Amino acid sequence: MYMSIKIPKEQKVEIAQRVQTYFEEERSESIGQLGAEQLIDFMITELGPHIYNQAVADARALITEKMAQIDDELYTLEKPVQHLRR
Repeated sequence: MYMSIKIPKEQKVEIAQRVQTYFEEERSESIGQLGAEQLIDFMITELGPHIYNQAVADARALITEKMAQIDDELYTLEKPVQHLRR
């Protein structure tokens, strides 16, 4: 299954500007808007599935933890049952 991550144009432009600023400040290099957007697309393609999978694993762990807590709380709600002796 191929997953395509789409970023709204406004967000992509903002991210591209941040990429351009990074290149200028940290690398003393210039990168144009198109180059920055292409770099973003490349990084999404290469890193996106890894980040997505980690997010799913994190969500799974959180849900498992919360379900265990709920299970513990449900046990505390149980009422003792008197067994009749014959």
